[in-house]
Amino acid sequence: MRTILLHLVPASLYAALGVAFWRSCIARPAGAAKGICMPTRERLLLLVAMLAHGVALHASIFPADQMRFGFGVAISLMVWLAICFYWVETLYTRLEGLHAVVMPAGALASLLPLFFPGEHVLANATSPAFRAHFVIAMLAYSLFTLAALHAMLMSVAGRQLHNARFSRLLAGLPPLLTMEALLFRLIGIAFILLTLTLISGVMFSETLFGQAFRLEHKTLFALVSWLLFGALLVGRHLWGWRGRVALRWTLAGFIALMLAYVGSRFVIEVVLQRAG
Repeated sequence: MRTILLHLVPASLYAALGVAFWRSCIARPAGAAKGICMPTRERLLLLVAMLAHGVALHASIFPADQMRFGFGVAISLMVWLAICFYWVETLYTRLEGLHAVVMPAGALASLLPLFFPGEHVLANATSPAFRAHFVIAMLAYSLFTLAALHAMLMSVAGRQLHNARFSRLLAGLPPLLTMEALLFRLIGIAFILLTLTLISGVMFSETLFGQAFRLEHKTLFALVSWLLFGALLVGRHLWGWRGRVALRWTLAGFIALMLAYVGSRFVIEVVLQRAG
């Protein structure tokens, strides 16, 4: 019962914030100014939701003296870190329109560990090399998760703008050029972290297995994702890629990255177990 409550509290807070955002959009006059700053009360409530989510994740990842990590926990952790980055970013940029994506994602991610707790016990969890690799990888995955959510919202906003109709739910978004600049800032930082993840993974592999490279599906998909995001950044720098081209490359790289770990854990924990 205590475990269920740990996950229900942040999910309820995220959902309440999402409902509050939806009501404020409906109540806002059609010609009201865009990009109103997040009220202090909502900012504090989101901070409380993040703290509660973090406590629930800690309980899921570190039961007793072990370290467990599975599909549900992986998704939940990545979304939590993405929300943390989002909260910090709102201190400098008006991004309140992203509530439409961030809050529902937070509510769903908070509940995932209840349905997919995962029984995979991580070996070498006390190793400093493993911990460094794990932290860097989670930061990279989280930034790419936020970038993917950002890209999907930009796609919807761009389509509505092109069709000369803009819903009130998206009226609080910053200009598309501002959102695009933020998207590439997220991708640039995440790409550096992913590069460090691959390098630290090679070093960690040498420590554990005595060989620098293991051609597994996780390694293959991580490399594919790295190449996709690298090509996107090069294309942006050399040929000014933007708009739909940038969004497609972003989502393609994100899907490859999710298949690198989350997809494999999902197959092992959900598909194969149920088949068995």
